Amino acid sequence: MVTVGAGLFLSKQLGRDVGPGQANWMAALTQGAFVVMSGRLGAVYGHQQVLLAGGAIFALFTLVTGFCTTYESFVACRALTGVGAGLSMPNAVAMVTIMLPPGRSRNVTVAFFAAAAPIGGWLGTLIAGLFIEFTNWRWIFYFLAIFSAVVFTVLYISLPPEEPVDRAGRVDYVGSFLGVSGLLLFNFAWNQAPSVGWATPYEIAVIILSVVLLLAFAAWEHYFAKEPMMPLSIFRGPTFAALVIVVLLSYMSFGISLWYMVAWGQLVRGWSVMDLSVNMIPFAIGSTASVGLAAWLIPRVAAQWIVGLGIASVLLSNLLLATMPVYQTYWAQVFPAIVMGSVCPDFVYVAAQVIASNSVSRKQQGIAGSLIGTLNLYGNSLGLGFAGTIETELTQGARAEVPVDQIPGYRAALYFGVALAVVALVLDFAFVRMPKDEREGWEGADGEQEDVAVGSTTGIQLPSRA
Repeated sequence: MVTVGAGLFLSKQLGRDVGPGQANWMAALTQGAFVVMSGRLGAVYGHQQVLLAGGAIFALFTLVTGFCTTYESFVACRALTGVGAGLSMPNAVAMVTIMLPPGRSRNVTVAFFAAAAPIGGWLGTLIAGLFIEFTNWRWIFYFLAIFSAVVFTVLYISLPPEEPVDRAGRVDYVGSFLGVSGLLLFNFAWNQAPSVGWATPYEIAVIILSVVLLLAFAAWEHYFAKEPMMPLSIFRGPTFAALVIVVLLSYMSFGISLWYMVAWGQLVRGWSVMDLSVNMIPFAIGSTASVGLAAWLIPRVAAQWIVGLGIASVLLSNLLLATMPVYQTYWAQVFPAIVMGSVCPDFVYVAAQVIASNSVSRKQQGIAGSLIGTLNLYGNSLGLGFAGTIETELTQGARAEVPVDQIPGYRAALYFGVALAVVALVLDFAFVRMPKDEREGWEGADGEQEDVAVGSTTGIQLPSRA
């Protein structure tokens, strides 16, 4: 969230134009692509070990970011930071979902985990605003690196020994290479296109190569991989496959609403990063309330209704932003758009994560966490790439020094976000059929016997109570 809230400011500091599509890379990091393989790494080598390794990578390259002097080096360091975050997040989810069997405790814990993202995002914007206001921007990254190092060091010291849930298993490195490479290149093509245009020869080459790699990934996982990184069997049910598409479209729409709300406020209405952090307080509050409500609803309401409420909220958020006057009081449409937008990510994430975790065995909890994490992060990034292309095509020839000239592009991108939400809502109610989940415990959650000793968490050995 630091590079979303402060991305436009940092672009200027590093000599980068902030016209149409020029700053999208601040938010389009590699985290979403690397999430897809990290759950399997955790199952084989230990979710705790991969979590800590990701934390070390995150802290190191956050520190290095503070020393960058060019936009290109800055983006490269943020990409490497995203690798660390991508390794950490799904393994943290897996530790929670293996520790806690399906039921109320898991739902509540997953909800609290989901609340960390909006609260952390708001705090990141606030920290960025404070450092920009009172000192050099580089201290944002020095501070975050030191803080991350302290947090992960405490985890390293305090976590008990761990036994991997699938020690005898193997990592599908060929599938990992094909999947991660395909996702990275597809993401790169769409987020680079607004800057260089689709007429640039390498853009077409990259998009074709990415599709070939993703098709090769699917073929490898289905026909050749002995232990697939992402078993395609989890997509057998039509409801689950539909849920994946719905979640991806939802997060694409959410990423668009968040980015263009920031761009409109900072580039047109003159918000500072500190102004943004204050204006986003309702988002942090609304998101925190939403995760609790979503956890409460899981055993009481069918999942498609919970997801549908989240989609409807981001649809209204995009619509409010797309139709607001160029200059208007914050309270008229931006405030309700922020409040509505705060509902989407957590309603969708909590419902999808609980469904995915409850649909697989204990050994596959990392895979479930990876899948939902990929949809979340990759959807945000991919949505920006599509929206940036629309914005750029509509504002070609507009004067970048006159921010109002960019408004037609902003509106078009936001209407695209509305369209994505509409499609997601239709697919949700047409194809997603998940009954309310009232289970308590592992019985009935999967057909296999326990593969972790009773009393252990993600294979973590707990002290004897004898």
